[in-house]
Amino acid sequence: MNAAAQAGAGARDGLSAWIAPARTALVIIDMQVDFAAPDGQIGQWGVDLSAVPPALEKAQALAAAARKAGTPVVFVALVTRKETDSVAWRERMRRRGGDAESDSGLCRAGTRGVDFYGPQPLPGEPVVEKARYSGFHQADLDGVLKGLKVDTLVVAGLTTECCVDCTVRDAFHLDYHVFVARDACAAYEPDVHEAALKSLELNCAILVDTDQVVAAWEEAA
Repeated sequence: MNAAAQAGAGARDGLSAWIAPARTALVIIDMQVDFAAPDGQIGQWGVDLSAVPPALEKAQALAAAARKAGTPVVFVALVTRKETDSVAWRERMRRRGGDAESDSGLCRAGTRGVDFYGPQPLPGEPVVEKARYSGFHQADLDGVLKGLKVDTLVVAGLTTECCVDCTVRDAFHLDYHVFVARDACAAYEPDVHEAALKSLELNCAILVDTDQVVAAWEEAA
């Protein structure tokens, strides 16, 4: 085996231990109709969604590999309500020219917009609802993960610079080891996606590809 092959094998062996199923959860963030479907709110606003389907496909592959290996899969969903829209939340919308008093909004409770799009939770898999960007802010993600007795996260989701970024940073602050599956995340603009990944890699997380994670979990299955 040449030096390059040995280095590659060493990296794979390390990843297998770092994201072993006994210590790791796959966290899928905000892969929901309003963010990902052509008829969701973002799609209706005319935003280019072309980066989303490949990320959904990769997240689905991660979920399948996780389940086969016995790695817990946790879904995080934005669910908003008029009564949980804070003053700052509404004022930011108003200052950007939006209707701060409208009862419409992204991922409103009781609408199709909150439904998962792409990977779907199986019966018994945890679903954590949040009303802000981070899955840890006034939500029970930390409690769910502690209940699973994991200290490591593999993260996929939408969008890279917003809810993925905020959740990953909070996870790091709570002393979780965080791996971001870069090809299982997406932003609506490629440069924003790449910038967010670079910032997370510099400060909070290790970047991996879906194929690396799947291979590591296949070894453990």
